[in-house]
Amino acid sequence: MLLMRPFGSLGRVLAGVSPMRRTLVIVSVLLLVAGSAGRVRTSALAQSVPTGAATFLITGHGWGHGVGLSQYGAYGFAQKGFPYDQIVLHYFPGTELGAAPVSRVRVLLTSGADTLDLGSTADFKVRDGTGVVHTVAAGRYTLKPALKLAVDGQATPRALPGPLLFQPGAAALGLKHRYRGSIQIDVTAGKLRAINMVGLEPYLYGVVPSEMPFDWHPEALKAQAVVARSYALATRRTGAFDLYPDTRSQVYLGIEHEQPSTNAAVNATAGQVVLYQGEVAKTYFFSTSGGRTSSAEDAWGEPVPYLVSVPDPYDSISPHHNWGPLVFTGTKLAKMLKMKGRVVDLQPELNSSGRIKVLNIVGTESTLAMQGDDLRRLLGLRSTWFSVGVLSLTAPAQTVTYGGRGKLTGLARGLSQVMLQTLLGDTWTNVSALQPDTDGVITTLVKPTVTTRYRLSSGKVNAEPVRVPVAPLAHFYPARTLDRLTGYVRPVSLAGTTVLIQKQQGESWPTVGQATVGANGDFLVKLQLSTGVYRARVNSGHGFVVGFSPVLQVSTS
Repeated sequence: MLLMRPFGSLGRVLAGVSPMRRTLVIVSVLLLVAGSAGRVRTSALAQSVPTGAATFLITGHGWGHGVGLSQYGAYGFAQKGFPYDQIVLHYFPGTELGAAPVSRVRVLLTSGADTLDLGSTADFKVRDGTGVVHTVAAGRYTLKPALKLAVDGQATPRALPGPLLFQPGAAALGLKHRYRGSIQIDVTAGKLRAINMVGLEPYLYGVVPSEMPFDWHPEALKAQAVVARSYALATRRTGAFDLYPDTRSQVYLGIEHEQPSTNAAVNATAGQVVLYQGEVAKTYFFSTSGGRTSSAEDAWGEPVPYLVSVPDPYDSISPHHNWGPLVFTGTKLAKMLKMKGRVVDLQPELNSSGRIKVLNIVGTESTLAMQGDDLRRLLGLRSTWFSVGVLSLTAPAQTVTYGGRGKLTGLARGLSQVMLQTLLGDTWTNVSALQPDTDGVITTLVKPTVTTRYRLSSGKVNAEPVRVPVAPLAHFYPARTLDRLTGYVRPVSLAGTTVLIQKQQGESWPTVGQATVGANGDFLVKLQLSTGVYRARVNSGHGFVVGFSPVLQVSTS
């Protein structure tokens, strides 16, 4: 008597079978082994984030912090015929133009120096710490912390009590650059410090062309002059100096950087600053907004009545109006953000100005919430106004059996069109367009006939490819005798491939027989069967990985 039943019901079947003299019972067993085509369908919302190797596209708008005056936007306004005062007041709502409360500033030129080279092409003067004024011949002098200098026609340098205030004669004084006004040199903590004492307008001569291209429209340059003047006065420090010569305040490069056009803009707006309720406003400025400025509250967490988000309609002339996409792999992102493993998803939270407030970074080993400004700094982005596109693909959890289907899952978020591609020879070829769900999750079934590589593609950006292994289909035919096993392998193109018959012994599967696949795909193995569990193993090759048949339970009684 010969019976064949699923392995799961073996107990019930055998319980109802009467003992027979020399009965052979062979039960076909279907398990989820390598090569099984069984799949479980689950809701996309119930799935965790796919963990395939992700490719991220960051596309953004603008350059800079986004608060206050957009320089390219101001340039655009000027080209449209707007005067400088209207341009300024557009970016700082609720303010007005008024008179500057001071006319001189103190700019730190350098500090912590062991030596300073100072001089002029014309004779100049120096006032020492006691108030005595000395004459200094034209030339270049090296000062050290002892403050020794040859003065009053003497050939031998002598120490002068500090601080020393150098005053120009017929020509400007110079350190690294030439500067208008006076230069004070003193000693702090054993090192030399130089401070430029200069009028507010001459200071701006060296600032405006350092912060805005000098050949821009005159009304844009005037707007920059008013804003730079206001920012300088609103951000003055207390102590020995008011301003830094770099981006800690504003870039100030002295006389060599001055231009007639920017000097004219400073002169045309002389003494004008932006006022809010009678106080000089902190008039931030930056390169490019991308179409709308940011509020101070969104950028830095503190609301300022006149630093609010406003439309910037003419900013589109900027080459930085839009930027990207910048492409990052999940591995590269994790390294840049000092995370272990790799990044598999980026989930942004936006502020009211449309910029990134927080970016939730999902990794294989941890999740990180990062502020937009911090992310901009770490990744070298131009602004916090950006969107994130994600492309990732995950291969099926199990090997696909020939003739069966495999499920690919992935993410495709923030992208206009997504294609599934397969590698044919050396060429990636489109398979189908895919439509992500509302969470960006993609699920698609594929039916590869051999081991195949797939990837997601959007425009010129491609996700990391995945390999979908395909195993041959192998099955036993019903057995009728104890001296042989027969079966078949698909596809029939695998004729000539070796099939090993294996019998389970504990955790191992030693080979007990061997056959070759025939031209019609069948195989036959002669062997003496005994009670136990058998399987057929089909060797790899011809584009296939190793395949196994469903196991057979053999019981002899």
